[in-house]
Amino acid sequence: MMNIANMGRKLARSSLVLLMTGMLAACNASSDTATATPPLAGAKIGGPFTLTDQDGKTVRDTDFAGKYRLVYFGYSYCPDICPVDLQKLMRGLAAFEKSDPARGAKIAPMFITVDPERDTPAALKPFVSRYHPRLIGLTGTPEQIAAVAKAYVVIYNKVPGSAPDRYLMAHSQLAFLMDPAGKPLALLPLDDPSTDADEGAPDEGAPDKVAADLAKWVK
Repeated sequence: MMNIANMGRKLARSSLVLLMTGMLAACNASSDTATATPPLAGAKIGGPFTLTDQDGKTVRDTDFAGKYRLVYFGYSYCPDICPVDLQKLMRGLAAFEKSDPARGAKIAPMFITVDPERDTPAALKPFVSRYHPRLIGLTGTPEQIAAVAKAYVVIYNKVPGSAPDRYLMAHSQLAFLMDPAGKPLALLPLDDPSTDADEGAPDEGAPDKVAADLAKWVK
């Protein structure tokens, strides 16, 4: 499992390099939320999609017009990384909702699977309900998932397991915050580099960092 986790992290970091290329100037913006430039401002990330939610309903990107979107790609059969990431993100969202209910309600959290073969609506429904009552689980055909992953610069691939149905998915470990028009604002914090030596150990401060970033960018 450790090798798969490392592979996922390498994919994530490779994607992160691609995302941040040409955006270094934005990182030097003022920390004042009134004047700061979002780190991903102007990046070609995101776009139209048509997927299926955990209730079997068709969901389109236009359904979230006027809402901020917290978007994370993963899969429900993930043995370690995805559950930890979702816990950090949803605890951060819950903390932000508690501190500022009005702004918190403007955020639509989404989990988009990279494993549509196993992540049917029936599989996603109990999975997303563990993390947040408003978390939307999205799946689709392999072609639909490939298209939305490409739009978000997310890389994924199947890693064979001990049986045909026991494979793992190596994938980019990224969480996006999109604005009400569906444009990228920032990557939300997941990994604390100081914990890399202890693989799998959760960063207990990550939910606070997520809440702080939401407070910074959600108007």
